[in-house]
Amino acid sequence: MELSSFGQFYFLKFFQNHSFGVILCPICSEDMAKFTEEDILMRRIGQRFNKGVVKYRLIDDGDKILVGLSGGKDSLALLELLAKRSRILKPKFSVVAVHVSMTNIPYQADLDYLRNYAEALGVPFIHYETSFDPSTDTRKSPCFLCSWNRRKALFTVAKEQGCNKIALGHHMDDILETLLMNITFQGAFSTMPPKLVMKKFDMTIIRPMCMVHEADLEEMSVVRNFRKQIKNCPYETQSNRTDMKGVLKQLETLNPEARYSLWGSMTNVQEELLPPSE
Repeated sequence: MELSSFGQFYFLKFFQNHSFGVILCPICSEDMAKFTEEDILMRRIGQRFNKGVVKYRLIDDGDKILVGLSGGKDSLALLELLAKRSRILKPKFSVVAVHVSMTNIPYQADLDYLRNYAEALGVPFIHYETSFDPSTDTRKSPCFLCSWNRRKALFTVAKEQGCNKIALGHHMDDILETLLMNITFQGAFSTMPPKLVMKKFDMTIIRPMCMVHEADLEEMSVVRNFRKQIKNCPYETQSNRTDMKGVLKQLETLNPEARYSLWGSMTNVQEELLPPSE
């Protein structure tokens, strides 16, 4: 058993079964006075990030994780958090970053910025180009086709790089908004899980920021001075997800703990109090 530090946290590792827990250092008011607002913000993000990783067992010893680096605040934050996490003793894992460009969509990303950002964190950077033809399936929106082809590209690069996991930058708000969308529009009680094992592809999808709040990531993007894309996607418009962000905010107005109640409901399904399935 050994203690090692990571940021402002300490990890208790049990080498017999490679499991580990998180021990937070007690902080007195005098200690807190020494921290800047940025320190407090990053401590809070780190705590929630580590909680999600440990609770859902997202990272194992020997993992090679591919991070989709779109250039948005979420993917930039995820790469920093994973890169720093990879420096602790256990579990030992490595990280690779990839930016997927769709050559048929006129948006632009600052590739030099993304490459320098990744390499400054000690993470190899890959640029992968692909495209799709929207006329092949007019029933699907360009956004759906783009997303599907990006995901396909991530699997291709992951296999080429010998990665066994793909990390996506979805945070708690994304997961709760998807839950509300699926209930409202699909009639299904489902969302994006923190961990999805895809045996058919011999790949695991993980969402290490599953317990991190979007508001904190927005603050992080300001203090880290994250650079925005040069030009956003032309198909980016108002969507159901945008509407659900407003719904989630309204629920939190009614109950400040609403997000935690919604999260808890996903593992507290009382089937005996629901209509029987057909």
